[in-house]
Amino acid sequence: MIPASDADRVHVRAPGKVNLFLEVGAAMPDGYHELATAFQAVSLYEDVWATASDDFTIEVTGSVDTSGVPLDDRNLALRAARLLARKTGQAGGVHLHVRKGVPVAGGMGGGSADAAAALVACDALWGTELTNAQLHQLAARLGADVPFSLHGGTAVGTGRGDELSAALARGRFEWVFATDAEGLSTPDVYTELDAHRERRRTDIAPAPTQPFVDPDVLHALRAGDPVRLAACLRNDLQAAALNLRPELAEVLELGESAGALAGIVSGSGPTVAFLCEAPEAALDVRVALAALGRDAFHAHGPVPGARLLPA
Repeated sequence: MIPASDADRVHVRAPGKVNLFLEVGAAMPDGYHELATAFQAVSLYEDVWATASDDFTIEVTGSVDTSGVPLDDRNLALRAARLLARKTGQAGGVHLHVRKGVPVAGGMGGGSADAAAALVACDALWGTELTNAQLHQLAARLGADVPFSLHGGTAVGTGRGDELSAALARGRFEWVFATDAEGLSTPDVYTELDAHRERRRTDIAPAPTQPFVDPDVLHALRAGDPVRLAACLRNDLQAAALNLRPELAEVLELGESAGALAGIVSGSGPTVAFLCEAPEAALDVRVALAALGRDAFHAHGPVPGARLLPA
């Protein structure tokens, strides 16, 4: 349960994420795909302030380009606030101020983090006192990544990615994220994955009927061993993202040649994530990427999920 707040303004912070492992099943009749993924929350954050209002409104600022973020009901944070109001019978509205630190449309779950933060912030602002399980149910209605943004840490996701089991991760894992000025549409990437599998059906394995996370990923996390984890990073969407954005292959090669243990397209891309052995190695990778004109961010994981902070 999220404690109620007596303040008229509530501040919640939620993290971005990286998919350490993502196995994608075949498309189902409804167009969705069964997934098995290992998430890790990382120290790039979305901050949301919620203030009581007669209507539902939103403003967006940030340290990343926010020009493509909608300010109407297409915005996931605004939809989260409206959903919570309907669920709880809340009569008033809310003004949300979102300050973004996760790349937009970059496969790192920034919009999902906004939605998770909005749920927690509005629950505290309105004193609706939903349980964690109830918030999780609402989060799952908003999108597959939103429940993980609520919980943070490291977790295995199955189903559409919203059925979560916490995973033990010892120590701290160092990441460098190379972003791209032009985002990639998640539906477009999944469509390309299906097309890629059809084109290559004679020389690649068929899509799994029951995706699962490689146990080696969980062993590496429990051991706190980045070298071992690097050997089993996997993203089934990577081939599709590279088909749509071939220049990402050069970014992967550059980061690995600069000292990263391994690189992987993050989620549906186009952000590329590099796992590094130590903070010093992460700095080298970030500098090398920046020297070639790439925006690059150093972050670490795992970190907590959506949480209240002083307003």
